[in-house]
Amino acid sequence: MQSVPASIPDASARCQLYRLLSDPTRLRLLALAAEEELSVGELAELLDESQPNVSRHAAQLRHAALLVDRRQGARTLVQLGDGVARDAVVADALDAGRRLCRDDGSLSRVGEVVAKRDQRTREFFERASGRPVGVEADFPAYLEAFAPLLPNRDLAVDAGTGDGALLDVLAPLFHKVIAFDRSAAQLDAARRRVASRGYRNVSLIEEPIGAAGVIAGVGAGADLVACSRVLHHAPRPRAMVQELAALLKPGGRLLLIDYARHDDEALRERQADVWMGFTPQEMREFAQDSGLVGAVVAELGAASPHSGEDAHIPRLCLIAWRPTSDVPEASPALDLL
Repeated sequence: MQSVPASIPDASARCQLYRLLSDPTRLRLLALAAEEELSVGELAELLDESQPNVSRHAAQLRHAALLVDRRQGARTLVQLGDGVARDAVVADALDAGRRLCRDDGSLSRVGEVVAKRDQRTREFFERASGRPVGVEADFPAYLEAFAPLLPNRDLAVDAGTGDGALLDVLAPLFHKVIAFDRSAAQLDAARRRVASRGYRNVSLIEEPIGAAGVIAGVGAGADLVACSRVLHHAPRPRAMVQELAALLKPGGRLLLIDYARHDDEALRERQADVWMGFTPQEMREFAQDSGLVGAVVAELGAASPHSGEDAHIPRLCLIAWRPTSDVPEASPALDLL
């Protein structure tokens, strides 16, 4: 049987696609966006092009549904559209774009550019706050979040401990606590807190998440890994949650507290934040992609007051756990919502 020829609109659309993908800059842009979700400014740096020029090319690719974007305050981030690489023409264009990016070195620089996202964060946290060591006003919120997590208390990990506010919850509940932070200034504050409280079961490590010293200290895994208001400083939040999940023993729980999605650009600038919070769906996806199960996300209630310049930003709490086998487990009864 003779095949039916493509309709004129379909043929015209394919011709437009071929023309769109004939430009080397757009091929490179497409390949970089497939490698990592990147802002227009980051793409401009990698492509050595002006931001207006990159925005123009990105708009054309977005109009063809090859790219999707999302807003983060004043920034626009773009990534490859879901499923578009299944098109043979697009797949070939991606291969060509990757070859161009490998030749000009931009593909190998993606990690370097992403790492710059938290440079201001590093500088921000290296400045000692000068605040007196004391129980934070967030304390009731921490108790609310920790309530379902009490059965197994051998080892807790405080990831990105900062000045050690969570230690006032963890140290009395767990036999051993490992707290780590990459900032020497923040860890000095935590050390003062530990000394002033007389905590003898807390070990402090000056290392980032995923470092050998942290992994060695945790050993066979933790009953609980807690991480409060750190994720929005991470260059790659999804990868950070994966690193946190790797510290859990089978059956261990991850507790993640962070900002809900917000639009306070001024706060982001003041605190050197990389991300302006997260949606509940994003946090659940982070947990799922890390191999965790039973993810529950709740907003910490108004009865748990916050203090400081970020007091107006709602907080989300994610609880998920590492399964004890390859068989999916049912969600625990967590009355958090």
